[in-house]
Amino acid sequence: MKIKEKEFEEIIQELRSIASQLGATVRFEKGDFSGGYCLLKDDKVIVINKNANLQKKAMILSAALKELGVDDIYINPKLRELIEEMADQK
Repeated sequence: MKIKEKEFEEIIQELRSIASQLGATVRFEKGDFSGGYCLLKDDKVIVINKNANLQKKAMILSAALKELGVDDIYINPKLRELIEEMADQK
């Protein structure tokens, strides 16, 4: 699926909304890491390197959502397909 750079901003916002529905916090931090899903005390946290490009941010967020489990909530079919595709690219 070909996605324009500008579309990634909207996709990231939609993915953040899904993360929120799943009870996860999304944090953009600086550092020498790519990011992913983790548990911090009993909180679900998805940490993403703020210096990564938009496509990489979307890929990391997709992989984290897939790890969290998005099967039990409604997601637009096109966005669900995108999550599957991007998570596999990570």
